[in-house]
Amino acid sequence: MKKASLFVLLLASTLNYSQAVRKYSNEFMNIGVDAAALGMSNTVVASTDDVNSGYWNPAGLMHLEDHQVSLMHANYFANIAQYDYLAYASPIDDQSAWGISLIRFGVDDILNTTELIDSQGNIDYNRISLFSTADYGFTFSYARKLPVPGFQYGANAKVIRRIIGKFASSWGFGFDVGLQFKKNNWQFGLMLRDIITTYNVWNIDEEEYKKIANAVPGENQELPESTEITAPKAQLGIAKKFIIRYDYSILAAANMNMRFTKTNDLISTDFVSIDPAIGLEFGYTDLVFVRAGAGNFQNVEQLDSTEKVGFQPNIGLGFKYKGIQIDYALTDLGNQSTALYSNIFSVKVDLGLFRN
Repeated sequence: MKKASLFVLLLASTLNYSQAVRKYSNEFMNIGVDAAALGMSNTVVASTDDVNSGYWNPAGLMHLEDHQVSLMHANYFANIAQYDYLAYASPIDDQSAWGISLIRFGVDDILNTTELIDSQGNIDYNRISLFSTADYGFTFSYARKLPVPGFQYGANAKVIRRIIGKFASSWGFGFDVGLQFKKNNWQFGLMLRDIITTYNVWNIDEEEYKKIANAVPGENQELPESTEITAPKAQLGIAKKFIIRYDYSILAAANMNMRFTKTNDLISTDFVSIDPAIGLEFGYTDLVFVRAGAGNFQNVEQLDSTEKVGFQPNIGLGFKYKGIQIDYALTDLGNQSTALYSNIFSVKVDLGLFRN
């Protein structure tokens, strides 16, 4: 029943898009990847330097010294939704690097009860079938050093595929651009997502749509528009790493996540809304890591019509040995935000390990 209810919400929200730019579109691409980054509340735009840079800031791929692969799995909404990520990246030469990644966010085995009642008005449970709704994001990343010392840039080309059973599906295309600068132990980063907007074109099965058009009287009587546009977003980051007596390190980082529309973010205007985030990583001999962060600061309206600032605290652990790194993150510790907490695991492997 949970999956059936979730399907109704997904279908209603997806099929009611319009041709205008939307505040929230292709949001599965904004969840984040890599438990190490999520444990720091995603504050890695400036410091990302591995295979996962293809997602956070493709400029960071220039720090790669060898081929790397990364995998992640997480459950959302009480294990109803599955979120999976796979990435590969490698240097091309000392001036450039590249990578590819795939994200899938899906709900499987949803009950399709649109044909539960036959033409005679009888309930026939044999007419119930199962289907899945899934969002896919495929990204190709390229990074290159700039002639100015300390600067590097990167770009992503994204293909979006979204499927709601046999009811509707879409294709989308978009681009990201990233920039990093490092001086001494200071790192700065800028990530521009969907820089020229990401454009989705939907194909809706009209015969299947007719079966649910009257599910709610007076609602969904007209076929929705067939296009959806994702507005640009920007992330500005800063980070600094401190080394204490050779064995201990502290990475402090902060992000300013910006949407160019009015939302419930902590700082919100008609032009831009800003959600700040902070993160810390404590490391010991580049072997064991403890992480913490806070982000997703939102103005949440209470039942008495007052507003309260909600935020999402995250913690994480990591272990690295001979090119293999395993990370864990617990998001929304203590249920302080409107988001639901999740346990997230990821693995990163330096493929050069197998050539030694």
